[in-house]
Amino acid sequence: MSTQPSARPVLSPVAHRALWVLQILLGLFFVFASAVPKFYGDPYAVLIFEEIGAGQWLRYVVGALELAGGIGLMTRRFAGPAAVGLVLLMVGAGLTQAFVLHGGLLVLTPVVLGLLAAAIAYGRRETLRTGR
Repeated sequence: MSTQPSARPVLSPVAHRALWVLQILLGLFFVFASAVPKFYGDPYAVLIFEEIGAGQWLRYVVGALELAGGIGLMTRRFAGPAAVGLVLLMVGAGLTQAFVLHGGLLVLTPVVLGLLAAAIAYGRRETLRTGR
């Protein structure tokens, strides 16, 4: 019998299931509503990255990061790290929206997505320490 405390925070079964639902929904959003349009050249995605001025290569990089993060959210092992990565990506998106694109209320989208990802990162913080 181990005398060390458990590395996993204790979540109620309801909180655990709610976190999984959030992970799956946010993961599907990042994969299908955010990454896929960037890869197939959705006109709005192309326009946004033209306005940013860094080139279309950045659209593919951001799409790849969103795809990896979305898939990661839907796995037990990578949910925490994926959520942290998506928080950082959404910080960059929010700053870009605010200062480069002058997006006004459009800044709320990456802020809300970042906060949801932060809640997942907090709830799955054991995967950040243990890798399990």
